[in-house]
Amino acid sequence: MLKKERYKAFVEHFSKNMPVAETELKFESTFQLLLAVVLSAQCTDKRINMVTPALFRDFPSPEHLATSNFDELFPYIKTVSYPNNKTKHLLGLGKMLVEDFNSEVPDTVNELIKLPGVGRKTANVITSVVWNQPNMAVDTHVFRVSKRLGLVAQKVKTPLEVEKDLIKHLPKEVIHKAHHWLILHGRYVCLARKPKCNECTITAICRYYEKNQDKIAFEEGFNKKTSAK
Repeated sequence: MLKKERYKAFVEHFSKNMPVAETELKFESTFQLLLAVVLSAQCTDKRINMVTPALFRDFPSPEHLATSNFDELFPYIKTVSYPNNKTKHLLGLGKMLVEDFNSEVPDTVNELIKLPGVGRKTANVITSVVWNQPNMAVDTHVFRVSKRLGLVAQKVKTPLEVEKDLIKHLPKEVIHKAHHWLILHGRYVCLARKPKCNECTITAICRYYEKNQDKIAFEEGFNKKTSAK
């Protein structure tokens, strides 16, 4: 299958089967989403959704963060990964939003990455989710799934290279949704250690399945025999 055909089949499949694709982080404003995405680095959305209700309630604006301190903020996020660094990031983020951006979350990647704790991936998430900008955030799921499917070559080594390749070949109007297609597929089907190929609905376009289908079929048969005993 040619790369062009693979992309076409990928877009057609998910446009039909997952027309609504959204982040699983819970938020009610751009500011809340920004905090949630910063906290979600190397942490699960499930965990973040557990801690953000109280955080959003008591720190509803950049001003609240800007006038807070480490000891006050830390207890709210102590159960997420790297809480010390993230506490410092949120405090600095709030201060910069107030002082440099009139308390408004900027709507460009170049401005967002100036904020503490905001890298390119986070900036891409914010701009694609809030404003549907054609930006592709590449996390571990996107990196893994895009390479397994064959959307991106195996030799590609960095998230930025994956981002550029996906944006180059995907229709501009679906890029903001394709980000979620890849994440959700990687989170629930194309798992890192043991992909659920027997549950996958896009094996017909998957390069990984094409190369490993005999092994996958053998393992499935073996597991069925074992479970039947």
